[in-house]
Amino acid sequence: MGYFEAALVVYLRELYYPGGFTFPLTIIPERIIIIELVREFSTMVMLAAVAAVAGKKFWERFGYFIIIFGVWDIFYYIWLKATLNWPSSIFDFDILFLIPLPWIAPVIAPVLISVLMVVCGLVIIKLYARGLAFKPALASWVLAITATIIILYSFLHDIEAGLYQDYPQPYSYWFLGIGIILYVVSFVIAGRRSKIIPEL
Repeated sequence: MGYFEAALVVYLRELYYPGGFTFPLTIIPERIIIIELVREFSTMVMLAAVAAVAGKKFWERFGYFIIIFGVWDIFYYIWLKATLNWPSSIFDFDILFLIPLPWIAPVIAPVLISVLMVVCGLVIIKLYARGLAFKPALASWVLAITATIIILYSFLHDIEAGLYQDYPQPYSYWFLGIGIILYVVSFVIAGRRSKIIPEL
């Protein structure tokens, strides 16, 4: 799946960035943008379908989903490096996603989040394998939602680079770090609570 995604990006960059991907962004026809948006949505559907088949309970399926998503995203960059020799550095900026606006961040940001997703997903699956249910507490929800808002802001706030062909502003690693810490704390709280709740 990672290779499949990377191959599509190779074709797009050959068409719109023949000299190599860089900012400011090239204006892409609206029709192609729409096709890309639908393709991204379709990718999420495929990943969710595999997770739905793999698990039996909602949170077990969620665990499989974030594992699949994380592995896919990591290998996407591995295959981009293998096929295009890009990125030259994990600090190179990339377009991560297009829904609802372009997400812009250095490559290290999605890779770190993907690693965290894989680890958390494996823990959830292990809990279910032991006959325990994953039951996030209210505090976990609050922390996870806050972390999501902070990290999404770090990806989406640079409107000028995303929509108006400008160079990216310096990325705020503080937002990324705070978001990841909140995710970890949220997950630890949920995991500890889950250990004492047997799966029904």
